[in-house]
Amino acid sequence: MPLVLDADALTVLADDAGRIMGREDREVIITPHPGEMARLIGASIEEVQANRIDVAADFATTRGVYVVLKGHRTIVATPEGHLFINPTGNAGMATGGTGDVLTGMIAAWLAQLLDAEAACRLAVFLHGAAGDLAEAAEGQAGMTATDVVASLGEALRRLLSPPKAES
Repeated sequence: MPLVLDADALTVLADDAGRIMGREDREVIITPHPGEMARLIGASIEEVQANRIDVAADFATTRGVYVVLKGHRTIVATPEGHLFINPTGNAGMATGGTGDVLTGMIAAWLAQLLDAEAACRLAVFLHGAAGDLAEAAEGQAGMTATDVVASLGEALRRLLSPPKAES
């Protein structure tokens, strides 16, 4: 079965990050924010932020895992070296619980799609799109994880709806 690691799991493994390894029979997805990633690689947050793409790509390819490096323009890096930079989301999403929402979405899409790369990319995109809808409704300053969750259905509906032809 695949494994999705976030928050406290990453904190526990930070002292022995070598244990975070993908296997041919088990896909592993990690969803660190920059502070968690810094602890995993023994670097500063500033170093992670200055080299987000390289850090995510290196960790993913050398350890055979999927890395979802959260933050402005969340990065999805795959064990095969594929990189995706998410265009959705906003600073208001840097609030308690939104990372938990993202991890739950990744796990849910993984269970449905049975494709780790697709699950990560879709969950990250929809999570950010829902955050953008929540920002439009609530503003960045007061946004909560619950606001993001409340906007998920609309974000998915917009993704699945074909664009309307102009008259």
